[in-house]
Amino acid sequence: MAKIAFILLCHKDPEAIILQAQRLTAAGDYIAIHFDARAKREHFDLIKEALEDNPNVAFSRKRIKCGWGAWSLVQATLYAVEAAVDSFPRATHFYMLSGDCMPIKTADYVHDYLDDNDVDFIESFDYFESDWIKTGMKEERLIYRHFFNERTQKWRFYAAFNFQKKFGLAREIPADIQVQIGSQWWCLRRQTMEAVLEFTRKRKDVMRFFRTTWIPDETFFQTIVRHLIPEAEIRTRTLTFLMFTDYGMPLTFYNDHYDLLLNQDFLFARKISPEALELKERLGNLFAASGVRFQISGEGPSLFRFLTGRGRIGRRFASRFWETESAFGRNRELKIIVCKKWHVAKRLLASVEKHTDLPSMAYLFNEESSPLPDLGGIQATLAKRTRHRRALMRMLFDYYDTDQMVICLDPSSLDLIYDFYGDRSGTRMLEIQCDFSDDYLIGHANRIGLVGAQTPKETLESLLPTIRQDIVHESDKIRDGNFEHHYRLREKDDYEAHVVALTGFLKSSEEKAGKVATVNHLFAD
Repeated sequence: MAKIAFILLCHKDPEAIILQAQRLTAAGDYIAIHFDARAKREHFDLIKEALEDNPNVAFSRKRIKCGWGAWSLVQATLYAVEAAVDSFPRATHFYMLSGDCMPIKTADYVHDYLDDNDVDFIESFDYFESDWIKTGMKEERLIYRHFFNERTQKWRFYAAFNFQKKFGLAREIPADIQVQIGSQWWCLRRQTMEAVLEFTRKRKDVMRFFRTTWIPDETFFQTIVRHLIPEAEIRTRTLTFLMFTDYGMPLTFYNDHYDLLLNQDFLFARKISPEALELKERLGNLFAASGVRFQISGEGPSLFRFLTGRGRIGRRFASRFWETESAFGRNRELKIIVCKKWHVAKRLLASVEKHTDLPSMAYLFNEESSPLPDLGGIQATLAKRTRHRRALMRMLFDYYDTDQMVICLDPSSLDLIYDFYGDRSGTRMLEIQCDFSDDYLIGHANRIGLVGAQTPKETLESLLPTIRQDIVHESDKIRDGNFEHHYRLREKDDYEAHVVALTGFLKSSEEKAGKVATVNHLFAD
């Protein structure tokens, strides 16, 4: 059975560190601790005194001062790893943790998971080909030497960087390694960890290189493991659940996140708030429990994006300079059907196609699979369609050689509606307002990936009011836009009212609008 040596880097909250070590070792696992030399000596003495009689606890042979983005974090990890390898010969896995991490599964579940998956778990994406780094330095992290800490010695950091850049002092990356990048929260098998330590002793050139790279904790182990271990034995993921805010800061979990954490497909989570004492106690008790069954739904990230996105006002895409003159044409008219229930809009669109000669496209800005003609690649992805939306629509008008066209949009695409109404062409909109049952809303949440098949009923019930209000809010924002030629076709209205709305929207006769309105089971789910 798997036996884990946890590698713990910490710098504060000694009481919590003691509890964490006691809980993890109570299940028969091990822990090797590096306590930052910047922290108070009395805090380290408190930890060491409380744990010195525990044979499953080891301390790194040397304490060093750690700084964000610096080599010291990797060196501290290596010191703790060396202590774990030497002290715990029965350890089969080495799992990187921080003082803010807590288990979100039982010890039995964790051990069984590692037994069933004889691989290394570490994020390791190609440094140059992946988009793991979103902003800031990329190549410069590696090809220039970084001797100073960017946060504590900012002036020296950038002075040294600019000096090297000005005088062309870039260096070569070691020729036989392919630099990788990823999260620093990994779980590696013993044979892998021993191979890494042997590599650090033999390859002094690689060690010198990484000692002066910037933020090496995101590249060192990720690169070395990928260099030493066959790809088939690596899972490019972390087993620690963590999320980041829009500002790049780690999301903190509190007492009311217990159920959400247990449902995620991870073994540990960070970061747990120091004030979340109830959550820490419950998770600590969970780790020691047995016979617990978990419903893995994995909806954490999608829930977070959904809930934090509510109430925000603004356009997702600003105007691009190359689209300023990308008008459809003054004599052209775009007709937009807006409906949250896509199948309802598609049924009506099929009737429009049947009884008129208008070219039409369903949800081309919301649905990747929406069929479109080849327009030179601009239609290839949703991102391209949305980014070049005016140019795309002008090309579609030209392709079909028409002055009128019908498309469908989701009500959430308010920025597109504003943009199309801002064009010099004519625009008309038909908003289909449907009724929404609880079952439909649950199905909708499943379709958009907000929840999963295993999401607990209590979570679904708590989300329903938010989802329903979100749909109402989208409709209210459309109404607040005071768009010209805005017609509404309501599910609760009768056939005659539908004909009136369609007559105005299509600018057609009542007879033709009546034929379009004759759709069997238009609003059926």
